[in-house]
Amino acid sequence: MVDIHQGRFGYRGQVGVDVGDLRVVAGEVVALLGPNGSGKSTLLKGMLGLVERFTGSVQLLGRDVDELVDRARVGYLPQRQSAAGPIPVTVAELVRSGLLARRRLLARPGRTGRTSPAVASAIAAVGLTDQARRAVSTLSGGQQRRALFARALVGGGELLLLDEPFAGVDQANQEAIADALGTLIARGTTVVVVLHELGPLEPLVTRVLCLDAGTVRFNGPIADAPAQLLHLGHDHDPHGGPTPASGLGLVG
Repeated sequence: MVDIHQGRFGYRGQVGVDVGDLRVVAGEVVALLGPNGSGKSTLLKGMLGLVERFTGSVQLLGRDVDELVDRARVGYLPQRQSAAGPIPVTVAELVRSGLLARRRLLARPGRTGRTSPAVASAIAAVGLTDQARRAVSTLSGGQQRRALFARALVGGGELLLLDEPFAGVDQANQEAIADALGTLIARGTTVVVVLHELGPLEPLVTRVLCLDAGTVRFNGPIADAPAQLLHLGHDHDPHGGPTPASGLGLVG
């Protein structure tokens, strides 16, 4: 699903993370952990071609990342993205925009105003069916994050790349996101996720990649990871903000 060879990624000519070789196979749930500035978000964006790649190669789904055609197979949730923009939209409209972001045909509502099955399914997955026609701006921060997560899911992606899905989300909403992920993982979805801490996703994670100062300090099962690497204080990478959409067209 992800195959990086001798990958070094960064911004404005400076290397932020040197991951070397990294492979993620189908069905894995890989958590990227590490302190502030360790390169977690940089690595995730490197997988998507959203930051500079100084050396090496990146393949997604068996294709070079720059040549990936079937964008709907990959879902992306950025670290910092506001669901409530200047233009009022409902939850269903926000989630539906994920189909447009992948350049797929938009399933338009019929005269009854019913939501398309793909959109309805994504909204249901995050437990927001009752809120589908509400304006996003009226939701809590945690519910908005869940709506953005549904937007990343709507294309039916086989691979999900999630950057801090629990950022600013309370415990109840964290558990709702974890439940949705659990269902998808049980169906075979592959996940790479940047986390502040493992939290409710710990039972789902099959492997952890612990980063520090832009290098990989551990790559393997949680049970084998040194405790100090799992519990370092880490907030957000300094470059973890939103990145303009690249040629991939993945806007989460």
